[in-house]
Amino acid sequence: MTGQTPTPDSHPLDWHTTPLGAVPVSLQFDDPFYSLQGGLAETRHVFLAGNGLPERFKDGFNVAELGFGTGLNFLTTLQAFRDAGVPGQLNFTSFEAYPLNSSALARALTPFAVDLPVEVLTDVHDVQGSDFNLHIIHGDANDTLPAWDGLADAWFLDGFSPAKNPALWSPQIIAEVGRHTAPGGTAATYSAAGHVRASLAAAGFTVSRVPGFGKKRHMTTATKD
Repeated sequence: MTGQTPTPDSHPLDWHTTPLGAVPVSLQFDDPFYSLQGGLAETRHVFLAGNGLPERFKDGFNVAELGFGTGLNFLTTLQAFRDAGVPGQLNFTSFEAYPLNSSALARALTPFAVDLPVEVLTDVHDVQGSDFNLHIIHGDANDTLPAWDGLADAWFLDGFSPAKNPALWSPQIIAEVGRHTAPGGTAATYSAAGHVRASLAAAGFTVSRVPGFGKKRHMTTATKD
């Protein structure tokens, strides 16, 4: 999801009907925003379990994400933080170049309204609550990530497929992910592409290929050395 700062209609969509609800599909990248087999279950498997969460949560825990998309990962993480009963605040920073407009966001999140606090998101912008701080950095991650002054305890690498959006999976981007990871921090992604794993290793991570979600046989987890 890299590129110039978008206009509200800069991300054309199609909608794929599934038994779990309508899934937005990016016409720009020819890729769905989350698994057609279930976005909530995918997030819990790939990004929460892949980063050892909720067990690692603590006050001030910092999550960073490449690709905000529908906000599903943020909402799932916030709900897990609350369910874990962790006192304090969750910090969540996401890098996004092509945000959905408010109507598309609302439609995409409707299937999750029973399970997640979707009411906290009405648009793709910064939001603060009593137990969370969401910061969305708009623009090309090749520019915005190097300029970020944060360190993540856990990374959600959730851009569109490396084959569809290679700019967000370049060795340069992954190197910046490594530079912006706290010692002992982690990263997880649905992708098991060899070049992604190689870039993570070069960025100072110990990399593992583990069982993926749904029809994907493998995914990748990584721990900063």
